[in-house]
Amino acid sequence: MRHLQTFRLIEAVMRAGSIRKAAEDVNITASALNRRIRRFEDEFGYEIFERLPRGVRLNPAGELLIQHIRSQVSDLVRVQSQVADLAGVRRGHVSIACSQALLPYFLPAQIAAYRHEHPGVTFEVKVRDREAAERDLSTFSSDIALVFEPVVLVDFEVLSSIPQQIQVVMDCLDCPHVLPTAEYGVRHLLDQASRRGTRRLSPIVEAESFDFMRHYVLHENAVAFQIPIGLDAAPQHGLAIRPLSTRDVPVGHLLMGQVRGRTLPIASALFARQLAQDLEKRVAGPAA
Repeated sequence: MRHLQTFRLIEAVMRAGSIRKAAEDVNITASALNRRIRRFEDEFGYEIFERLPRGVRLNPAGELLIQHIRSQVSDLVRVQSQVADLAGVRRGHVSIACSQALLPYFLPAQIAAYRHEHPGVTFEVKVRDREAAERDLSTFSSDIALVFEPVVLVDFEVLSSIPQQIQVVMDCLDCPHVLPTAEYGVRHLLDQASRRGTRRLSPIVEAESFDFMRHYVLHENAVAFQIPIGLDAAPQHGLAIRPLSTRDVPVGHLLMGQVRGRTLPIASALFARQLAQDLEKRVAGPAA
């Protein structure tokens, strides 16, 4: 605990790449910050920064230390959450890395429902592509990730998985089409299908925003693509939405997960359980 403030200063220097710039960010003098870092290195027994002509960067020992710091801070947050829970005060903070498809409909409803029961809990929602979401988990920047067709999955512990059939306003590539950029799971599956067939993808527009693509088709006779969880059940503006044939494009999977081996704080664990229950209902479909 006594090193917690020093750990925050070390992270500030790492982010800034300069002791002088980090000192400005944390509102202390550069000489005082340098002394704190040097004193910690002396106590730690190893230098953690490589001093460069125009700044500093973590050396291998520093990289290991940062991973340890993030793990310890995460554990501390979890314990604080558990203590608050014992006291009958449901507080906490939930950080989520997610694909864009979760933004317009699914997550707002889920977060609002959770906060209705636990108004003391705050949330942070960060839009991440497949690779960045996994990286967020591994650095403890996010507690939970919801991502369509993840890339690596080495440290990704799957908490829930649901199939998602890609949807299109018209099931024909003879029309002009608007596509997401290469880092997104929808594009990955479309590229795979295109390589297997005789038609080639020739987008008139590529974009990182699914919201942009969904609205672009209102201005030109074109088609766009999305997964069901990112679409309104009652499409507006007269848009027609149809599933692509799974013979042409395989069904992808939306995965919710956390970094492997981590015990989530109480608030994050309960919210993940709520999400998993809702996702499982979507797979099961409406009750008979």
